[in-house]
Amino acid sequence: MSEKTTIQKRSDSVFVGNYIRYPAVMVRGEGCRLRDENDREYLDFLAGIAVCSLGHCHPRVTEAVCRQAGELMHVSNLYYTRPQTELAELLVANSFGDRVFLCNSGAEAHEAAIKLARIASAAGRFRILSLQGSFHGRTLATVAATGQPKFHRGFEPLPEGFVHLPFGDLQAVESNIDETVCAVLCEPIQGESGVRPLAREYLQGIRELCDRHGLLLIFDEIQTGMGRSGALFAYEQYQVVPDIMTLAKGLGNGMPIGAMVTTTDLAAAFIPGTHASTFGGNPVAAAAGVAVMELMLADGFLEGVRLRAAYLQDRLAELVPRFQLLLEGTRGLGMLQALVLSEEGVARGADIVRAMFDKGVLINFAGNAALRFAPPLIVGEEEIDTMIRRLAEVLEEMQQSAGGT
Repeated sequence: MSEKTTIQKRSDSVFVGNYIRYPAVMVRGEGCRLRDENDREYLDFLAGIAVCSLGHCHPRVTEAVCRQAGELMHVSNLYYTRPQTELAELLVANSFGDRVFLCNSGAEAHEAAIKLARIASAAGRFRILSLQGSFHGRTLATVAATGQPKFHRGFEPLPEGFVHLPFGDLQAVESNIDETVCAVLCEPIQGESGVRPLAREYLQGIRELCDRHGLLLIFDEIQTGMGRSGALFAYEQYQVVPDIMTLAKGLGNGMPIGAMVTTTDLAAAFIPGTHASTFGGNPVAAAAGVAVMELMLADGFLEGVRLRAAYLQDRLAELVPRFQLLLEGTRGLGMLQALVLSEEGVARGADIVRAMFDKGVLINFAGNAALRFAPPLIVGEEEIDTMIRRLAEVLEEMQQSAGGT
């Protein structure tokens, strides 16, 4: 590791140590590329963890942010503003929903969804069924909803009312439904646990169970929404419509913003005083969201995402037979893809990510199971080819050192 820079030393002396950071101080971004303070270039196949979906510093988004920041930055939700109204209109016009609640993050969007599901349900119905391997946020309620014990440790006792069921087991969902359950919460694709798509038949089965038992279906589209699946929202790909949907990440292309989308009937349970957010729908963040929506809704944009995503998936699949000691296969949907690692590959997952960093490519190791690729949706075939070439070099070195051929 190179000697720490001044910024790294200063940061380490003042921040809580809850992050493991790579030794780079990023100072500039454009499209699918970042540069650090030493002017070293990085090809970004993580996009701020599926956030900068239009690439870094997209000129339309940057212009919208700068223009709005020069006019009005904040007034609270005691007053109306044009940007948040325009963003909510775009979300309603292009989704199943009729009503929107704006906030600042995915965790806050889930807090709103959890509270709405409880307050809109009959008395005594408060439990929410979620899935093992899920990830829904870092607040106490969203940690409790998350089906990964490693995120629970040290924070017990967690808020009650959350049950974690086996991944993909429809019978387990049905067996756990009783008069205390109000909703089922799930990600169409589990990102944090290694990019695990849920089967369409499974999600359809959950929808049917919810309809039969009067439960609400909540889709966590924090990572899969905003074009990442190849449709504006992943539920469209699955042809399963939820009652509540949460969004964040790509909605602001780097500006902190989240949203909960729902129906008029359910939204009626949130009367003044039941829920709020000081910064939710902040004019600057909302202006960024409007620009993002307009760009993604432009003719040909999502079709282009689907074509480039298929190319990425095909190129990743080509690596599997070449590096069988490390790789087991691919999985994913749209521009959220993974290389599933073998037992030997899992043992070297962090080393692979670090070696890619050293070669100027940013990816990550998700769920102690897979290499995750979530590049900007605008990534080109040439950039995909560059990433694949460098990844093949890393895998070749790793496989030879592990005794493979």
